[in-house]
Amino acid sequence: MSIMQISVFLENKSGSLANLTSVLAENNVNIQAMNVAETSEFGIVRMIVEEVYSAANILKEEGYVCKLTPVVAITIGDRPGSLNNAINILNNAGMDVDYLYAFLGGRAMDTAHIILKVADNSAAEAALRSKGVELLTQEDAGEL
Repeated sequence: MSIMQISVFLENKSGSLANLTSVLAENNVNIQAMNVAETSEFGIVRMIVEEVYSAANILKEEGYVCKLTPVVAITIGDRPGSLNNAINILNNAGMDVDYLYAFLGGRAMDTAHIILKVADNSAAEAALRSKGVELLTQEDAGEL
């Protein structure tokens, strides 16, 4: 049930992110969620897009180094404690979160969507599902 995330490696210089988003815009790639992490020399752009394989091919054709990574995506209530609840479910199941990013809205304005990178997606999904947390599929991501 995991969804695929595209990670793009960018040189940390002026205009790199603008060039990346221009390529995506010119090719009608819709970005549902994005996170940018940087160091002094390079950055990693992680994103969820509608047509993940098409977008990855476009990026590779344009010379970008990118990687597809399965991640867990959940929907939680947009209220205090919702994220804490999900993180505690994983913690109590003995799982660590490598990283996460979130975005609001989509179909329901009172929800938040969380992208989680964990070591074992299947185990994380089972733990979350058992406690009633809503999981998103790749198809769901395209409809947000």
